Amino acid sequence: MDITVQDVIDQLPAAAGRLEPTVDRIVAGSGQAAVRGIAVSFVASCEAIREAASLGANLFISHEGVFYRHQEGGKGADGHSRVKQVKESFIESAGMTIYRYHDHPHRVSPDLITRGLLRALDWERYEHKYVEAAAVVTLPEARRGCDIAFHVKSSLHLPYLRAAGSLESACQTIGIAVGYRGGSEIAVPLYEKEHVDLLLAGEGPEWETPEYVRDAAAQGCGRSLLLLGHAASEAPGMKLLSEMIGERFPGIPVHFINTPTPLQIM
Repeated sequence: MDITVQDVIDQLPAAAGRLEPTVDRIVAGSGQAAVRGIAVSFVASCEAIREAASLGANLFISHEGVFYRHQEGGKGADGHSRVKQVKESFIESAGMTIYRYHDHPHRVSPDLITRGLLRALDWERYEHKYVEAAAVVTLPEARRGCDIAFHVKSSLHLPYLRAAGSLESACQTIGIAVGYRGGSEIAVPLYEKEHVDLLLAGEGPEWETPEYVRDAAAQGCGRSLLLLGHAASEAPGMKLLSEMIGERFPGIPVHFINTPTPLQIM
C-alpha cells in the first residue's frame, strides 16, 4: 500500500492539544500524492527543490516559508511577484509537494529545533534544561567565550559568527535561543533570571540584545553574545527531524538538504 503525503504528515511530532492558528500546512501539491522520497530542509529554495527532485524526492518538508514571508497566503506584494510565479511553476513541473512544518516542532516538548542544535554541538550530554522558548546548558567547567565560539563554528561548519560583549570572560552557563529568538524579550530574562554568561542565538533586532550586552560589558558584568544566523541555528533541528522520519518510514528514502544563508560577507 502506498504511503501518502498525509500519512507522513500525520506521523510528524505534534504539539499536545490543538495548535491554532498555525502556519503548518501543505503549500504546494497534494496530501494524497504517493511518496517516493522525502527531502527535509530549513527552507525550500529553488536550489534545494532542484536537488530534492534529482534525488527522487517528491515530498519536501520545509521549516520556513516558501514564498518570502512568515504568513503565506495573506495579502501582500508577493502575491503578484514574478519570482513567486516562476517558482510555483517550477515546483509544479518538479511534481513536488511542499509541507511547511514550523510551529509544531517549536511547540513539542522539548523543542525539536533547539534539541537539534544542542545535539549538533554535542551538548546534550551536559546538564541542561528547557525553559520557555530557549534552553540553558551548564558546561562541566568554565571556558572563555572565544573558545566556545571556535567550538560552535567548527561543530556547525560555519565560516563566521557575529559576537558582542567580552569573549575573554569565563562562561559556564550558556543560553540557547534558536531562530528569531535573539531579541531582548527572550534574551534579557536568560541573562537576568537564568544567569547565563553567554547566549547563542539565531538572530534578532541589532539594537536590542547586542546593545544590552554592550552596556553590561561596560558595567563589568562580562556577558557575551554569539549570533549564528537564523538558518545555522535551526538547520540542525531539521536534520534531526529527517533522521526521525527515516526511522518511522524505513522503506522511503529520506534526505536532509542543507541550505546555507544566502547572505555573503563582503
